Amino acid sequence: MVKALIDLSEYENWVLNMVKAQFDLGNKADAIRLIIQTFEEEFLEPELRPEFVEEMKRRSKEPVKKIKDFKKHFGLDKDV
Repeated sequence: MVKALIDLSEYENWVLNMVKAQFDLGNKADAIRLIIQTFEEEFLEPELRPEFVEEMKRRSKEPVKKIKDFKKHFGLDKDV
C-alpha cells in the first residue's frame, strides 16, 4: 500500500469530512478511497473484458457490407 502526505485547503478538508460523515466511514483514508472509486466509475474508461476484446478481433476479420442507404437500412427514415 502506498502512503501519501497531502496538503488540503480548509474547504477540501471540510468536504472530505462531509463525505466521511455522510457515508459513515471510519477515517479520511476511507473517504478518499470512496472519492477515487466514484471518480473512476464516472470518468475513466472501464477495462474491457478479455472475451469482448477477442470477439471484436474476430469480428474485425469479417467482410464489410456495403450499404446504399444507411437510414433506410437501419430504419432511421421513419418519423419518431
